[in-house]
Amino acid sequence: MSSRLFQIDGIDDRIDRYLASALGESRNQIEQLIKSGVVKVDGKTVQKTGFKLLKSRTIEIEFPEMVETQSQYSVDFDVPIIYEDEYLLVVNKPADLVVHSAPSVREATLVDWLKHRGISLSTISGEERHGIVHRLDKGTTGAMVIAKDNETHRDLSRQLSDRTMGRYYLAIINIPLKDDRVVEAPIGRNPQNRLKMGVVESGKQAKTLFKKIALSRDEKRELIGAKLYTGRTHQIRVHLSTLGRYIIGDNLYGFKPKKDTINNIQLHAHTIYFIHPKSGERLEIDAEVSPSMLSYINENFSLELKNGKFENLPNIFNPSTSSGVQ
Repeated sequence: MSSRLFQIDGIDDRIDRYLASALGESRNQIEQLIKSGVVKVDGKTVQKTGFKLLKSRTIEIEFPEMVETQSQYSVDFDVPIIYEDEYLLVVNKPADLVVHSAPSVREATLVDWLKHRGISLSTISGEERHGIVHRLDKGTTGAMVIAKDNETHRDLSRQLSDRTMGRYYLAIINIPLKDDRVVEAPIGRNPQNRLKMGVVESGKQAKTLFKKIALSRDEKRELIGAKLYTGRTHQIRVHLSTLGRYIIGDNLYGFKPKKDTINNIQLHAHTIYFIHPKSGERLEIDAEVSPSMLSYINENFSLELKNGKFENLPNIFNPSTSSGVQ
């Protein structure tokens, strides 16, 4: 079991808020840690998330070792690993794979697969989210980085917070954009539909850059790039909806015509970039587009992909280059 100590000097703050900031984790993840009984203040276990830190104290967190547990669901699938070393790995998440378990999940998850493979994973995010630094929606495909130890996890979480880490997405939309666009609008839970997010005044600040890439042969659809400056749930889909656009195959924010046979949302995290926590090297890793998206592109666009990837996708977001694929 690994532990971490914090010596603090009388601050008027709740322990969950303090640890979320100190560890670079979400409040929800910190709440799980506290409630699991692994946090001690001055040697005594604290399980109240609202515990006040009012004087000099020592906080100790005893992170549990990962215990491989058998999933109650069959792990009868594989996930491509596109980069791996002793500290982390990057996978290409397939469509229709849930990242981690939740009360509503009734199937094997990416975390189940990682444990099934016997891969060492960080434990800072709790048992259900071992190794998970960030997530992708069930239908979204593409690059995800997984942490193998808690120190790596903390560093990657910090990079996610300060935007040293980021992703470039590809999406196929129903109506071409008039021009490249930046959308900045707060996102929160949709009050009319709890399954959806929406632009709401009380939501969290969110910003997305959309870049035109290529029109379909009939000029009715478009392949675009998207870069997130924040990481809100359904952010790309919500911000596209403010432009009167939706992603092909997105039945939640768009609609499914009777003649439409596309079952997967055409949204792919193509490139992930970050600074390696140990070597300090900047890594930029591409993930092959899904078979569904590749098939759609081949049928509807005059584009050629090398090994299922776009070359130098980040250059599309460089103002000094054109928005087309070279």
